[in-house]
Amino acid sequence: MKEDFPKELSSGKSESLRGRTDRVAVGKYDRTEDADMKIVTHVHELAEKYQCKMSQIAIAWQWAKGVTSPIIGATKMQYLDDAAGALNVRLTAEGIAYLEECYVPHPIVGAIDKNPAQGVMLLDEKK
Repeated sequence: MKEDFPKELSSGKSESLRGRTDRVAVGKYDRTEDADMKIVTHVHELAEKYQCKMSQIAIAWQWAKGVTSPIIGATKMQYLDDAAGALNVRLTAEGIAYLEECYVPHPIVGAIDKNPAQGVMLLDEKK
C-alpha cells in the first residue's frame, strides 16, 4: 500500500485559508515547522517500509508507548477503518527510535501561555 507524501505537506506550508491568514496558527506552528517536517518525513518513510498509512504509523507509535488512549477523530468510515488497521502495525524499537530521533520539544502555546516573548499570547489581556 503506497501512500503518496501529502501534497499539502510537501512544501511545509499550509495552503488552507487558515494556514495563510490566521496569525495565531502561523505563530504557533511556524517556529517548529522544520523539526516537525523531519518527523513527518520519517513517518512517511516508515509507512512505506511497513506498507501501511502514515496515520497508522502515528497510532502504532502511540500504542507502543504503553497505556494510552489515542483519540480517533474519524469523520469518515474510511478513517475509522484506517485507525483499526493500525492494530496490525508493530513498530520495532528501531522504528520508534527513528521517529523520535529528531523530535524537539515545543514551547507551550495557547490559553495557558503567559510568556509572549517565547510563545503566542492568546489570553485577552484587556479583561
